[in-house]
Amino acid sequence: MDQAANLRRIVKKESGKVHRLRTIDASSPRMTNPMVIAVTSGKGGVGKTNIVGNLAITYRRMNKKVLIFDADLGLANIDIIFGINPKYTIEEVIKGEKELSQIIVKGPEDVAIIPASSGVQELSHLTEGHKINLLNEFDLLNNMYDILLIDTGAGISSNVLYFNLAAQERIVVVTPEPTSITDAYALIKVMFRQHDIKNFILLLNMVKNESEAVSVYKHLSRVIEKFMGSISLDYAGYIPYDKHIHESVNRREPVTCCYPQSASSQSFKQLAEYLLNQSDGRHHDGSIKFFLKKIMAGATG
Repeated sequence: MDQAANLRRIVKKESGKVHRLRTIDASSPRMTNPMVIAVTSGKGGVGKTNIVGNLAITYRRMNKKVLIFDADLGLANIDIIFGINPKYTIEEVIKGEKELSQIIVKGPEDVAIIPASSGVQELSHLTEGHKINLLNEFDLLNNMYDILLIDTGAGISSNVLYFNLAAQERIVVVTPEPTSITDAYALIKVMFRQHDIKNFILLLNMVKNESEAVSVYKHLSRVIEKFMGSISLDYAGYIPYDKHIHESVNRREPVTCCYPQSASSQSFKQLAEYLLNQSDGRHHDGSIKFFLKKIMAGATG
């Protein structure tokens, strides 16, 4: 039994909320509708963008067509992880100066990327007109990809909430730091109490071992159950603290590319399989067009 399967067995015994993995056939036919996954956090600096980049590479190796949307609109980071320097960004699309197809760039292993801008404060709050432009552009992408990964900003700003609420799955990334745990709780509380969102997936990052990961999950789960009992907080496993990740960031390459046999790379593979299995068991009105329509509607659903 691998470490992720063992972890989920332990947590399932404790909470009864974790679904068992089943084997995913990487050569299976392409999905009818794209799966839309938001990767988010209550606090910055928890490795969210690094997770998005490596998850995308992992899905490409499973023969999935992947699109990353860098939705931290005023503070781009995905270009650093992939070592790319895009000429245009989502800023030009929002302003109506470029079409989405003109700004999409390719990263390692043919991962498609919609790059964000850096240091553009006005992009932190989209107007209704901006949302309409985005909807029209994203509509053209429907059925072109199997998986859309949304790298949101951190915290509880309106943009962060929009992108989280419109996604099919929401991965909340947490580290063992007390501030990360507290801010993750705050993010979940806002989405639950203000928007009635009840399903979340928790991913532990930069942990020493499975014991530490389980301890953090159990603590947060107990607090959420006490104050927000109807929430489902599923456990997706953990990404271990791994010196190879730091080395890969310095090289501006995903760790799954330069250190494919590392412990963290193996954890990304287990995470990718878990998410496919998780989505299989839920009903979704899944499409990129639907994702943007929910954003335009204020993401109330």
